[in-house]
Amino acid sequence: MEYNLNNDSNSNSKEKRKRNPEGRKRSGFLSGIFTGVLLSLLIASCIFTVRQIYTIYQLREANEVSNADLSSPKEIVSDLTMSKLRAIEEAISTYYYEEDVDTQTMIDGMYEGVVASLGDPYSTYYTEADVKQLMEQTEGIYYGIGAYVGIDEETGLAYISGVFEGTPAQEAGLRDGDVIYKVDGEDMGELELSEVVAKIKGLEGTTVHLTIYREGENDYLEFDIERRKIESPTVKYEMHNGNIGYLQITEFDDVTLDQFTEALAVLRGQGMQGLVLDLRSNPGGNLNTVTEIARQMLPKGLIVYTEDREGNRTEYSSDGTKVFDLPLVVLINGYSASASEILAGAIKDYDLGELVGTTTFGKGIVQRVLSLSDGTALKLTVSTYFTPNGNNIHGIGIEPDEVYEFDGDRYYNDGYDNQLERAKEIITEKISASAS
Repeated sequence: MEYNLNNDSNSNSKEKRKRNPEGRKRSGFLSGIFTGVLLSLLIASCIFTVRQIYTIYQLREANEVSNADLSSPKEIVSDLTMSKLRAIEEAISTYYYEEDVDTQTMIDGMYEGVVASLGDPYSTYYTEADVKQLMEQTEGIYYGIGAYVGIDEETGLAYISGVFEGTPAQEAGLRDGDVIYKVDGEDMGELELSEVVAKIKGLEGTTVHLTIYREGENDYLEFDIERRKIESPTVKYEMHNGNIGYLQITEFDDVTLDQFTEALAVLRGQGMQGLVLDLRSNPGGNLNTVTEIARQMLPKGLIVYTEDREGNRTEYSSDGTKVFDLPLVVLINGYSASASEILAGAIKDYDLGELVGTTTFGKGIVQRVLSLSDGTALKLTVSTYFTPNGNNIHGIGIEPDEVYEFDGDRYYNDGYDNQLERAKEIITEKISASAS
């Protein structure tokens, strides 16, 4: 005899299903929907989790490898750094809150960051646009406001280091030493020198708004300055009373040597008996240009020499065939830098003239521009320079033989240049002494 303990319940269930076939269909349909939704959520969750794990793995892998093997890296570009860079790129593309990211800006920023990590304000990465502007500047022609801009090493702030005559900067009333706080409303505090200059320059006829801090003023000064084509003569000269020649060099560019040679010849032809050489607010320029100019003034011997990190020495000398033989006064100030310090330092070491004004800036290092194959370039500090007597003036500057402070109020209010007048007095005394 066979016993089936579920006999009664099974027959009841069958009876119920026979009596309600529609309910059975609806129940299966809803169950299918629920199962499908659940399965979709599960798949999406798995995909998200895998992607999260993969990204975290990439970041963790790059970080762990870096900590293990890159504490003292021998090279920047390696499999390890490339792996980490790919992980960073993946993280940005996955999580950064803005969708549109300028890839070229990121690439340029990466190159700039590598050079900036040197901590040297004079070493810079140049984009193609930067290279074009650099070439225009060294040729003595560009579009801007007509002012030199420098960076204060202590504060990191950009400032006006010189103003050309007859330019928008002079017409607007900018002065040497004005600190550039903002350009078109953008704070300049964290930018490199090349970035500040690029924002000031622009298309001819456009206007740039500068917010300036000037010592002695109670509030910021605001200037709207029109950009124009600046053909900057880097040499200015004229004859003053008493046959005293005045020759100012504003920068040592490609065009400066010919301009200097012509100016000196004209002044001699006009009967010059003494010379005031004005290097105030001259930010420097080409090493080759300043040494060629020095060869037209210095006796036989060293002009300057440089040493690289290996101690390799490169000398620049004069043959002494064009020694300047008239009374000479050189005007300098705290914005006289680099190449202008090379010339002033050599004149002082040879006791060829008297330096008047205030201590120079103190930039005793040399940069070299290295062109890259894609049209960009790299400017790197490659050596330190020394005056003929072996003085390294970097961070120290060159002290004048006579300290004579500039009276800015009298100059800007009355047009009276007290330093120039003092230089002329010294020249007059030397001319009189030589005559007697």
